[in-house]
Amino acid sequence: MDKLFSIIDSLSAGRTLNFEQFEYLVSHRSDEGARLLRTHAAAVRDSIYGKDVFVRGLIEFTNICRNDCYYCGIRKSNPNLQRYRLSEAQIMYCVRSGYDLGFRTFVLQGGEDGHYTDAQLCDIVRQIKTEYPDCAVTLSLGERSYESYAALREAGADRYLLRHETATKAHYEKLHPPEMSFEHRMQCLSDLRELGYAVGAGFMVGSPYQTPADLARDFLFLQEFRPDMVGIGPFIPHTDTPFKDMPAGTLEDTLYYLSIIRLLLPEVLLPATTALGTIHPLGREMGIQHGANVIMPNLSPTDVRKMYMLYDGKICVDDDATDCEKCLDLRLEKIGHRIVTDRGDKRTATEGGASYDL
Repeated sequence: MDKLFSIIDSLSAGRTLNFEQFEYLVSHRSDEGARLLRTHAAAVRDSIYGKDVFVRGLIEFTNICRNDCYYCGIRKSNPNLQRYRLSEAQIMYCVRSGYDLGFRTFVLQGGEDGHYTDAQLCDIVRQIKTEYPDCAVTLSLGERSYESYAALREAGADRYLLRHETATKAHYEKLHPPEMSFEHRMQCLSDLRELGYAVGAGFMVGSPYQTPADLARDFLFLQEFRPDMVGIGPFIPHTDTPFKDMPAGTLEDTLYYLSIIRLLLPEVLLPATTALGTIHPLGREMGIQHGANVIMPNLSPTDVRKMYMLYDGKICVDDDATDCEKCLDLRLEKIGHRIVTDRGDKRTATEGGASYDL
């Protein structure tokens, strides 16, 4: 137990950890250690961001994907999924509605759908930035070429979310078909960083075959790469995938790792994900209490949300965006936090007036 607390103290003090320390931290979770991590993580987050919670308007504009990832409900070989694509006009309607509700970041997310050319996607990004120059555009479109990323960046895209999924090559190959490459995923992240995006990485908690050693490598990767955003959430199986009978990731593990990430990367933008809210009614609130500072409500048309089902049981698929925002406002208010109308850019410790010598 003394070793666990020593590692937590080192992490809280901003010291670099090694593989063995991360593996021990993952393998020896205790209730007391988890409480200590949560306390330190919340203090660090508050010192930089206060009680502000940033919202991102999520627009899931296509569920068509060329990939066949073993865990994903929109994998190309799922025959039971009704497919859809939103038009540019539909996407812009979602953006305009979201802007009127106070959203200042829009996340365009979809499967790797070759129907949308770089020219089309660049036109959409430019239109959003022209109509709403005070807003940020985040893309989550999977693996693309350097030239594609460069064109989208030139068009005005500010951020790009691409979960690394796992920093262990052998584990990556257990989650993806042979035509997908661990090296290419990592190269994409490097390309995005080189092009000047604010880059988001992340992994699934409790993904099939994940070991403490895999998680230790994930934390080592995050420590070295230092992404601007980290998205983690529990693995939740989908009925129409090869992993349908695999156990889900747990609430306790996800909250524990959120706190570790906040201490590892004090300034990071860290979502309390929809998946976390799916496995527990108060999951997103608990995520905020453990160090998260971002929530991503869904602005997609309600008639397509049930078709963008990456995992079973996804929440809020029938909620009107206005009602959803009001609900989140009240829920966050109950735990002493507030949604802010803001692009929600990453802040530095200096900007936040931070002091976190804990």
